Amino acid sequence: MSSLSERRLPATAARRETDATDAPGAASQAAPADAAPSHSRNRLLAHATVAAAQRVLVERYRLASPDEGFALLRRASQTHNVKLHTLADALASSPPPPDGAAVWFPGRARHGSPPLPDLELDRHASTQHGAVLKAALHRALAVTGTSMGNLQLAEGGVLRMEKHAGLPRRFTDFFTFVDHATTSCSQAARRQCQVTVRDVATAPVFDEASRQVILDAGSRACHSVPLLTDDGRLAGIVSTHHARTLSDLPRAQYEALEKMGRTVGRWLSWHRRTLVLDALEHLHGAARAAVGA
Repeated sequence: MSSLSERRLPATAARRETDATDAPGAASQAAPADAAPSHSRNRLLAHATVAAAQRVLVERYRLASPDEGFALLRRASQTHNVKLHTLADALASSPPPPDGAAVWFPGRARHGSPPLPDLELDRHASTQHGAVLKAALHRALAVTGTSMGNLQLAEGGVLRMEKHAGLPRRFTDFFTFVDHATTSCSQAARRQCQVTVRDVATAPVFDEASRQVILDAGSRACHSVPLLTDDGRLAGIVSTHHARTLSDLPRAQYEALEKMGRTVGRWLSWHRRTLVLDALEHLHGAARAAVGA
């Protein structure tokens, strides 16, 4: 039996399972060079996103320096309680405002946050990014009966770890950013379906460096769930880790995780279209004011 499986649960509730090695490039793409320490690589990846946003600000608004752009980014991030990395990614990936426009997103409709019926949240936390992601991770841990797991957001072409539980520092440092195909989370992201690694020790999906870090964390098996928006865009991944090898999860657990992935993906889409755009609008106004526009 293969040590890795994938499962899709479409509206017809059909089951599908294939080995990861059936997919082109599933285990053949190179992992990042082991020579680069995790913390150095993390700094480089984090800096790249913010630096790209600084360049956009300098070129678009004719700011005096990248430092002025960073100060504007940080102020908008703090004012609207949006992570700096998330705001920088949104700035770099969003269409620019029309030349000379005082408002970046005129006439956009505002809607309340979508419901999250299966997450343990009080009503005041239902619009708080960190609280929702923490509750989503705890829901996945409760469904699968484990205490180890992590949640990543899909930003700037990489998966960035946002929440984790029960995992050692070496693991969280090593997987702060995932930009290669040799992990279960990247397979779930690429295929946009749930992926189970039954045995980390033998699964062909992992490069050896990743495999060893996972095993050293006490994880012998893992399960990854995509967080998908209504239009099919990947918003993130939540993964659970297990001390013993796994068989396929029971159907009820798959369905509960599928539902959670859809509802949290819908909420993340709402957050991007409301609170993140609020922060971008603030940033646009502040940058215009800084140059006297």
